[in-house]
Formats: sequence, C-alpha cells, structure tokens
Amino acid sequence: MELRITEAPFGATTDGVEVQLYTLANRNGTTVKITNYGGIITELHVADRDGRLADVTHGFDSVAPYCGDVPYFGALIGRYGNRIKHGRFELDGRTVLLDVNDGENHLHGGALGFHKQVWDATPLVAQDSVALKLVYLSRDGEQGYPGNLRVEVVYELNNANELSVRYKAETDQATPVNLTQHAYFNLAGHGDILGHELAIHADRYTPIDGKSIPLGELAPVAGTPFDFRAAQTVGSRINAQDVQLANGKGYDHNWVLNGQDGELELAATLRDPQSGRVLELYTREPGLQFYSGNFLDGSLKGKGRSYEYRTGLCLEPQHHPDSPNHPEWPSTILRPGETYFTETLYRFSAG
Repeated sequence: MELRITEAPFGATTDGVEVQLYTLANRNGTTVKITNYGGIITELHVADRDGRLADVTHGFDSVAPYCGDVPYFGALIGRYGNRIKHGRFELDGRTVLLDVNDGENHLHGGALGFHKQVWDATPLVAQDSVALKLVYLSRDGEQGYPGNLRVEVVYELNNANELSVRYKAETDQATPVNLTQHAYFNLAGHGDILGHELAIHADRYTPIDGKSIPLGELAPVAGTPFDFRAAQTVGSRINAQDVQLANGKGYDHNWVLNGQDGELELAATLRDPQSGRVLELYTREPGLQFYSGNFLDGSLKGKGRSYEYRTGLCLEPQHHPDSPNHPEWPSTILRPGETYFTETLYRFSAG
C-alpha cells in the first residue's frame, strides 16, 4: 500500500455550499479523513498491537451534523481556542468585544468560528508524505475580532504514522490568535476513556472558576488530581472530592507545559492498555487543554456509534485560556509584519 490522498463529496452546508472529504493514507493503513468544512478530522484509523485498524476519533458520516450544535468534534479552532472572559479585552488602548457564545464568555472563536467556515483546500503529495493545505481569510470584524487574518493550516501524514498539523497566520491589524485542533480521541475505538493511561509533562496548571475561566494562578499539580507527571489512568482520580474537578465537571483544564518556549517537544502520552495503541503529542505551545468528555451524553450519534459520557477525550495544544486579559502570561497578540506559526505532531504506535 502506498501513500495516497483522494477526494470525495461530503454533502452541502446549510447555506448550500458543497464541501469535500479528503482521505490521506500511508503504507501502514493509517488513514485520516478531513473535510474542508471547519478543517474537521472526521475519521482517524490506526492499528493496534495486532495490526487491527480502528477509528479512534469521534465524528459523523456527512457534513450535515457538523453544521448543527455539536461539541467541536475534530475541528480546527480559531481565532482563539478556549475561553475569553466576558468576550472582552483591552488592546492598544481600546476595548474589543467578541461574540459571547458560552454563557457570558467567548469560546473557541465564537458561534461562527473557524470550525463553521469552508476552507480552500489543496492536496499535496511528496515522496514520503501526503498533505492537505487549508486556507481561510477571516475578515476584519468577524466574531468581533479586529483585522483581516489569513490562515493556512497543513495536515501531513507520513509513513512513520505521524500526523502533523502546522498553522500559519498573518494579519493587517493587531489581533489575538490561538489556533488548535479539537479531536476527540478514544484509542480503543469504543467504550469509555477512563482506563486510558495519560502522562502530561507539566508541573503546573491553571485553576478555573465555576464558569471555566482561569483564576489567574499557575498552580502546582503536586498533591492534586491534576498530577499526570507520571502516567495515571484518566479515571483514577476523576471523581475525587476536589473543587477544581467540580468546577470542570471532571477534567477540563489547561496544563502549563514544562517545554522550552517555541520548541517542538513531547507534551503528553496517551495509551490504551486494551489495544496497545499509543498517542504521543508534541507541540510548540506553552499549554495543553485536557478535556475528559464530561458533557457527552449519548444524544449524538455517528459512524455507527453513540457518543456516550466520557467516551472521548481532547488534548488541545494552545496558549493559556483568557491570555488577552493576563498580560503576565505568554502573549497571543499577532501584529502586522509578524507571522504566527505553531505545530502539533501526533505520533501513533502500538505495543
């Protein structure tokens, strides 16, 4: 089996725009399917320790369900991943007001963020990889954000079972940019994720209030249920009596990664003991949001499955939530003449 990329119709959006589904496959049978609606990963097939392939991400069989109110399954997130308190911040002496779509707060770029947009897509074929380049122009004022922002995202799959996601953006006005990927993983391909073993290379995390807004502290994980410096099962402490777990309804927090700023480094390792599948996540970002699927309730169905409570988890590389309101944290402000660049690498194996 050789590297290949193919294209097929994936249906039409509620506005009647026809979108496509692109299938990237390598010689090992590892396959990722991506639609240019929202840059969404709809399927991701990887082998277990016995070579059996399974789809390890949540999604749907056509574009129609993605156009509804769904929890960002597999989507590209922008302009700003995670929350901004009250959808407002100060930038160069003026107040910027964003779309408020999560109670009183702004979440994942707004109701019509990048996950709800149709991107221009270009398949790319190289000697050792296949890729899909997606381009989107976010206009000045979209969801309240200042400036015209041109965004380019490249998904690339190679024969080492590595899926890289490279993000680039340029703007004509100062604007916050914090792009990420919102895939829901279940390395077993079925059941819940409570038995998955997770390690996160972080000594600190950002505690949140009851509306999931950071309190401003970078708190130590030591002695708390948030200590994943040594691998723990997701379910081992998820029901502990802890105010932060209560605030998030489980894990839904940002970890402050130990890596060097801007370097591509291992941030987290996820393993399913049942299948032997392993996901190693590398990023250049200072933070990683770990969400344990606390709001899945079985009401969503796709690809022959029902997406029940805690049957998928998200590992979202990012800058810290609400950073525009915390100047002491790494900045997310992109200015004219600068180029935003970040990268995530998902490395799959089994053993």
